Amino acid sequence: MKIFFGIIVYLSSEIDLNAAEAGMPQLDPKYWASQAFWLILVFTFLYLAISKSFIPKIKNSLDDRDNKIKSDLDEAKNLKNTAEEKDKNYEISLENAKKEVQKLIFQNKDKLNTDIQNKRKKFDKEIDLEIIKAQNEIINLKNNSLNDIAKISEEITSKIIEDISGDKLNESSVKAAVSESTKKNVSKYL
Repeated sequence: MKIFFGIIVYLSSEIDLNAAEAGMPQLDPKYWASQAFWLILVFTFLYLAISKSFIPKIKNSLDDRDNKIKSDLDEAKNLKNTAEEKDKNYEISLENAKKEVQKLIFQNKDKLNTDIQNKRKKFDKEIDLEIIKAQNEIINLKNNSLNDIAKISEEITSKIIEDISGDKLNESSVKAAVSESTKKNVSKYL
């Protein structure tokens, strides 16, 4: 850049500039020093204004943006960690709940099995009592039946003998004959 500027200064001093005389004073070398002064002054002022006023505002804005991004990333990381921790706690509580449910199921199953066994024993006892009652009733019925059969047999035998012979027989002899006959034949039917 300096070389280019040096070439322009050299050429302008060597060449007779007709344009400078025609009304373009910026091309006249006698005004170049004041132009360079104002150029340096204006660019220095612009540089200072930009560097002291605009650039700090832009830098602050960028810094604020970076800080906001960092804080948002940190907050997101914290939220992610919190979410992962809550997820782990949820998984642990879910596993504990499953274990508790399994434990309750086994306890209730054991309790139900015990209740069923107790009720089965109770029903078995009741059935045994009913069977014994029924057997006693059957034995009583047999005994009563044998007595009833003996009485009926005595009555029928007395009537038959009375109808055939016309005489009434002694009841004790009829009872003895019927009881002897039943003793011989009862074992066949019982």
